[in-house]
Amino acid sequence: MFANIGPWQLLIILVIVLAIFGTKRLSSLGSDLGKSVKGFRSAMNEAEEANDQIGESKDADFDNTPASEAHDKKDA
Repeated sequence: MFANIGPWQLLIILVIVLAIFGTKRLSSLGSDLGKSVKGFRSAMNEAEEANDQIGESKDADFDNTPASEAHDKKDA
């Protein structure tokens, strides 16, 4: 679909976009996009760190639960 787009067509599209939005608005859009990507990456890193901490935690011990202790006291 986009295989037939050459450098001249891209240049024409860029000129049209600049004419519609203007350079000031495009620069603000670029900086906003950069901030969004940075925030997404930091959120992904935080999620990976949280996942690593969860993976390193000790598993729960289900052998001696309060319900099983109460059941054992009943039988005794």
